[in-house]
Amino acid sequence: MATFTNQAFLSYRNNITPSNIVTGEIREVLTAAKTAVTETYVAGDTVTYVISLINTGSTALTGITVTDDLGAYPFGTGTVVPLDYTEDSVRYFVNGALQPAPTVSEASPLTVTGLSLPAGGSGLLIYETTANSFAPLGTDSTIVNTATITGTGVPTPITVTETVTAVSAAFLTITKAISPVSVTDNETLTYTFVIRNFGNTATVATDDVTVTDTFDPILNPITVSLDGTVLTEGTDYTYDESTGAFSTVPGRITVPAATYTQDPTTGEWNVEPGSVTLTVVGTV
Repeated sequence: MATFTNQAFLSYRNNITPSNIVTGEIREVLTAAKTAVTETYVAGDTVTYVISLINTGSTALTGITVTDDLGAYPFGTGTVVPLDYTEDSVRYFVNGALQPAPTVSEASPLTVTGLSLPAGGSGLLIYETTANSFAPLGTDSTIVNTATITGTGVPTPITVTETVTAVSAAFLTITKAISPVSVTDNETLTYTFVIRNFGNTATVATDDVTVTDTFDPILNPITVSLDGTVLTEGTDYTYDESTGAFSTVPGRITVPAATYTQDPTTGEWNVEPGSVTLTVVGTV
């Protein structure tokens, strides 16, 4: 709601007499709000937005346009956009009833046109986006997303903003390699496990990171190392020479967080995962 003031002046015989000041208010007929279905994201995540519209007026509103900047932020001399609109995902409900799919005239910024609201009615505009390579992923990173509503009967554009935050967590993967591929009895075999962390948070001992395996053929004896440091059986790992069952002690392995760097030319974020290497060498 906006207020305004107004004053008149009376002129006569070179005299000017002001009137009293009157105050009025302009009541907003259309109100809007924007929310994200989930408040966090990771790389490649789907982020769904809901824009609610309420027409408190006594006449219908037509020709409403919603323009979403998809989180665009300045970079260098231009801007980059961290969200991609998911094609054909937009849905529009009026008073709870699904309407024919509205027109998307542009995908970036997302521009939805031709929306209408009956007198005293409410609407929900729902659409999906995907966090792309311009989405920041570091701890406390955010995407601030603004939509602007304009149209007939909306004298002043309405802006609504929502903020989603990058998930603070570790995201681990593991790969296993064998060398040599072909062995004979009494030969030495090496298993190499590379554990990578694509998340923005390092793991700690209480995360209980554990590598388990059952070696077949059974290796005996074995030597185990982590990033070149020899580990001790019983303290750092357990191994059953009769079954080949191997396991690191929970929490013995910790993995550093990934490193994120933004390309100075394109603005895209590059991920260098944190990693550790577990090596098991044994005799077949």
